[in-house]
Amino acid sequence: METKVKYVIVGLFVILLGATSIGVFLWMSRGLERTVYERYNAYFRESVSGLNPNAPVKFRGVDVGRVKEIVINPKNIEEVRLSMEIAQGTPVKTDTVATLQIQGLTGLAFVNLSGGSQAAPRLKANPGEPYPVIRTGPSLLFRLDSDMTNLIAGVNAFTEDARAVIDEENRRNLRQILGDLAVLTHTLAKRSETVDEGVVRGAEAMRNIARITEQLHGRLPVLLDNVASTTASLKGTAVTIDAAGMEVARAGRELGDMAKENRPNIERFTRQSLPEVGLLITELRQLTHQLQRLARQLEQEPNSAIFGRPPVPPGPGE
Repeated sequence: METKVKYVIVGLFVILLGATSIGVFLWMSRGLERTVYERYNAYFRESVSGLNPNAPVKFRGVDVGRVKEIVINPKNIEEVRLSMEIAQGTPVKTDTVATLQIQGLTGLAFVNLSGGSQAAPRLKANPGEPYPVIRTGPSLLFRLDSDMTNLIAGVNAFTEDARAVIDEENRRNLRQILGDLAVLTHTLAKRSETVDEGVVRGAEAMRNIARITEQLHGRLPVLLDNVASTTASLKGTAVTIDAAGMEVARAGRELGDMAKENRPNIERFTRQSLPEVGLLITELRQLTHQLQRLARQLEQEPNSAIFGRPPVPPGPGE
């Protein structure tokens, strides 16, 4: 009887110890605290090599979930669809961006969520989508690969352009230019003394220019005063000329008004009196010519004024 009681006590102790061990294990694994997860999708147009299911999902470096599924998007084979389980309460907003990152030196990839402003609304599922879709951005490796590809393409294009420009003729010209430069350098080396002398003379010329500049700087105020006085005189002369021009313009206007007022008299003088004046001038010229001839005659024969001109002797046979 005592042996049976001992077996019962040992059995109860084993059962109690097992239950206690299971409780401690569940408490240490946090199995007693169940976390509620929400499903999200993200579509990547780059390679997701290194990313495995159950890979961590971090929000600004904080673990908030895990990758549930990685498949090719059946609606677009150029994209990879990632299904993620993210802890409920994580601030996934409409401006949140998911990118692939590499964890340390292990080469294991994970999904990092960034962005998400305080004022942005929470992300919700669009019509036709079973879960909300998080926007994606290019990873660092993808950006480096794109930049390196563009750089290599640019280098190749530059190389092709250089090959097209530097043909055989241009190579000969380049060799000739290099040869001419070598000859020029050799000639300058031989004439280094002359070059030094030219440099010395140039320095002396610069000193002379500096000295002349100092002298001009000392005389500049006087020169400016003279220029100012000359400018003032020119301004006075210009005012005088302007006044004289105004007087001439006024006289011209008065003459024009006078001509307009006396136009009938001028026209009548031109039609009637001017021809008579012309005839009078012609007669005066004839009279002046006769008087000049009479004066010459009196000068040569003074007696002719009293006795008249002597008779003309008869010619032969008259």
